Amino acid sequence: MKKFQILTSHFRLRILVVFLIGVMMALVISCPRTFGKTPYRDKFLSPFLSTSIWNMPIGSDARYIKANIGKAKYAEADEEYFFQLKDKHPPRSVYAPGAWGEGRCTGKKYMDIKIPIPNDLIIPDATKKPFRTPNNASAFLMPDGRTLVQLSPLARCEKQGSVYGWRYENVDIYGEGIGGAHFGSGLSSIGGSIRKGELTNDKPIRHALKVVIWAEKYLFYDEKIRGYRWPADRADNYAAEGYGGINHALVQGSLLAIPPETTKESLKLETPAGQKLFNALQNYGAYVVEDSAGDAHYFAVEKGVPDEFRNNYSYDFNTKNGKFYDDFMKLFEALYIVDNNSPNSIGGGGTPRVSLAPPIGN
Repeated sequence: MKKFQILTSHFRLRILVVFLIGVMMALVISCPRTFGKTPYRDKFLSPFLSTSIWNMPIGSDARYIKANIGKAKYAEADEEYFFQLKDKHPPRSVYAPGAWGEGRCTGKKYMDIKIPIPNDLIIPDATKKPFRTPNNASAFLMPDGRTLVQLSPLARCEKQGSVYGWRYENVDIYGEGIGGAHFGSGLSSIGGSIRKGELTNDKPIRHALKVVIWAEKYLFYDEKIRGYRWPADRADNYAAEGYGGINHALVQGSLLAIPPETTKESLKLETPAGQKLFNALQNYGAYVVEDSAGDAHYFAVEKGVPDEFRNNYSYDFNTKNGKFYDDFMKLFEALYIVDNNSPNSIGGGGTPRVSLAPPIGN
């Protein structure tokens, strides 16, 4: 009798355990957010390590130096091209551009790589009339899901044809992601780019930006500084003759930011996009990556952002007047240089202004 009672008790206990496990599994399935779902980033939309220069916030120990950037005649977007590639597309050879201006698709120097791209993809050549020589920095995420091939200036003039652009060495999308095909500085094509949706949605921009300013007016060069600083690894090949700035700290690779004491109210910003850009510039800053070669200030953006911007706000991103132009110029005038930005103190070091980006989830 006692043996039977013991067996019965064990049987009931097993039933109870199975029942409790079933209840807990049902709760997990039916209420997946109850237990605090871990946030993740998408690697293509928000690449590189959380501590990369493109994701690291400005720190409390940042040392600010006035940049003394004035108004420019034009507010512009430097559009960049990003692609996720699939093996199903035919591989196409990549060649160096035949020219910086018109004739980019005439190059013969093989860049020692083929990339699988859709047959109908066209990236227009530069033009003489109107004079247009876009940087067309680009990044291709290869089918392996981690290798980034970066080219600039990107061009493909014929369907099913070859691809043209100087190539930067391959970069791991899960790594630091510093370098790339902005060849005025050697900095990333995809890191720091304003992506589609970021100026029109209700979420903050959570990464550093990239800016392009007029080197003849603002960027400094001498035989010691040579026109660049970390994280840039170069300046333009004409920097010795073409850089005319007097501020030793303002060069390719300089991290610019709006200091903590400046507010949106003090700048009297009037547009939603201007206020978004303010927050990003104060929390993360922006790296100088290219020479505008004229009286214009640029933000680097994903291809399609200006069209999306126009559709959402009914005024243009590329402009020389209006409320957004005014905000754009106020932001550049408010920029300081984070002079102690370095490999050991990204963003100036100390306590980050905002929390680090979550880990990549794919």
